[in-house]
Amino acid sequence: MKSPFKKRLAGVLAAVMVSAGLVSTAWAGEEKVLNIYNWSDYIAPDTIKNFEKETGIKVRYDVFDSNEILHAKLIAKKTGYDIVVPSSNWAKLQIEGGLFQKLDKSKLTNYGNLDTGLLKQLAKVDPGNQYLIDWMWSYNTVGINVDKVKKALGTTPMPDNVWELIFNPKYADKLKTCGITFLDTAADVFPAALHYMGKDPYSNNAADYTAAYDMMKKIRPDIKRFNSGGQIDALASGSICAAYGWAGDFNLARKKSIENKSPQNIVALVPKNGGLMFMDTMAIPADAPHPGNALKFMNYVLQPKVVAEITNTVTYANPNRAATPFVDAEIRNNKSIFLSDEDIAKLVAPGTVNNDTRRTMTRLFTRFKSGL
Repeated sequence: MKSPFKKRLAGVLAAVMVSAGLVSTAWAGEEKVLNIYNWSDYIAPDTIKNFEKETGIKVRYDVFDSNEILHAKLIAKKTGYDIVVPSSNWAKLQIEGGLFQKLDKSKLTNYGNLDTGLLKQLAKVDPGNQYLIDWMWSYNTVGINVDKVKKALGTTPMPDNVWELIFNPKYADKLKTCGITFLDTAADVFPAALHYMGKDPYSNNAADYTAAYDMMKKIRPDIKRFNSGGQIDALASGSICAAYGWAGDFNLARKKSIENKSPQNIVALVPKNGGLMFMDTMAIPADAPHPGNALKFMNYVLQPKVVAEITNTVTYANPNRAATPFVDAEIRNNKSIFLSDEDIAKLVAPGTVNNDTRRTMTRLFTRFKSGL
């Protein structure tokens, strides 16, 4: 049992270290707990277990399936989370709203592993790369079960523009027989519709969204469901044949169908006019109770072998240059995951819209889903 004198001495020494800058005030006495809020199906099976074993920090890991859900929690504040994983376009709004704290990069000794090109892309929403660490990146596109789509199309050939499959009634009317799903979020659907129409995917012109709605309502009867979290299983089981969603999920669906011993010929299509690039990022909420532990986890994930194993599990490209040799060859050589330089150049960079536009999107998306 410690004597009162030793307890007082320990307290004095801790205070001196904090005042001298040797220990962050926010981290002094931080318990060995870490609360993470991430997308579903977005981590390797042993990432958390191995981190806990290496650090002694106990992790509570929760999942969500839309940026809207995460944003609502952050706006309400006091989430209790130490790391959240917003998409970069949403993270821009959250940075501007003061919802995140700056990263102490002196604690991120593996930061140099990050790809400088992707850091420049991320700097467009996080100037100076002060708040965000890229988790994984991919792009929005159309994913299909090749065999089912060809059967549904019959004598109609595949379109040169892959967006036609879901936005042109000529194709969508045929594919409804085997099932089409869309992401259940206005912030993902409208940019794709605008891109297909040749408009700015992140336009702030209300008339553009009305035009997109008028175009999309023609294919609304052909959509089986709106689902952000269940597209992987729906494609893997063969219950749908086409989806608008995230390329990484489509590759994961193919992988799962093979693991389930019911292989489906699922492909993430690479649009000739470019998919819509996104980066999912790690950030520390402004009121995170364990920011020191959050930085330890970020630095852990920045280890090449750790992040490579996540890519091997979830089939999303990671931002870590040093990790590439540790990524499974089948994934590393998959041109719909690790895109060619030519296809990367065609990607639509992540963008944002103003609050008025966001409200317009939400209102019109509600009408679109309801079929009105």
